[in-house]
Amino acid sequence: MYVKICGLREPEHVTAAVEAGADAIGFVLTRSSRRVTPERARELAAMVPPHVLTVAVFAGESSEEVRAVTLEAGVRAVQLHGDHPHEDFTALKDLGVTLIRAGAASVDLRCGAFDEDLLIIDAPKPGSGEPWDWAVVRGRPAGRWMLAGGLAPSNVAEAIAAAQPWGVDVSSGVEVAPGVKDAGLIRSFITAARAAG
Repeated sequence: MYVKICGLREPEHVTAAVEAGADAIGFVLTRSSRRVTPERARELAAMVPPHVLTVAVFAGESSEEVRAVTLEAGVRAVQLHGDHPHEDFTALKDLGVTLIRAGAASVDLRCGAFDEDLLIIDAPKPGSGEPWDWAVVRGRPAGRWMLAGGLAPSNVAEAIAAAQPWGVDVSSGVEVAPGVKDAGLIRSFITAARAAG
């Protein structure tokens, strides 16, 4: 089970995620309570070993802005969340980073349909942190895709059983307050996801 921990802002939480075995770590570089500057993302990404994917998360920015910020942040992947057209992914192909497309279950559920490398299926209200009917996507997405939206240590096993994803992505479910991560919850989530997978 591939596990991505998103919205990290503090070194101790990056360390906790890496030590617990996260496969990917996300830094939010768009409007959000979890937003970090490109400089901060670069500092945090520098702590992450090469086998863990570092991801810059965007939502609505132009491909030109995404390109500039990604290069500044020094990450190895770009996540475009929401209604980004196919052209945005095509425009970023030459960056040589992993491309991740993220959206609700109403999007094209074929990983690679927009030339992306990974797909994230999120709740109908992306970023809300609210659980949703994970079973509606079971058997529908193709390729390497992660389930997101309302996941937490307490329900990730249920979500995996319902949707049968290739991986899972969590942010608010490992927080003690909006934007404030908890190392213990990060460890618990990764342990629970791996056990369920």
